[in-house]
Amino acid sequence: MSTINVRVDDEVKKQASELFADLGIDLSAAINMFLRQAIMREGLPFEVRREIPNEETRAALKEVEEMIAGKRPAKAYSDLGELFKELDEYAQT
Repeated sequence: MSTINVRVDDEVKKQASELFADLGIDLSAAINMFLRQAIMREGLPFEVRREIPNEETRAALKEVEEMIAGKRPAKAYSDLGELFKELDEYAQT
């Protein structure tokens, strides 16, 4: 059996220990479970994603804020067909 020393924020350790205690396991067992899952999956046992919102989403949010503030015109559609047609054209680019 080996020992691993890991530096963890005190509050993170406290919250994790409480969570795992509620699940009936200790921190050591939880870490062992994590490592075994990583080995079985040959990678992290959870999805790792980019920061949300990403740059594209932040730009879209800024655009909407400008529309709401009246700094940028908002496009209006006379019917859903017109909207869907434009969306299809956009998707093909």
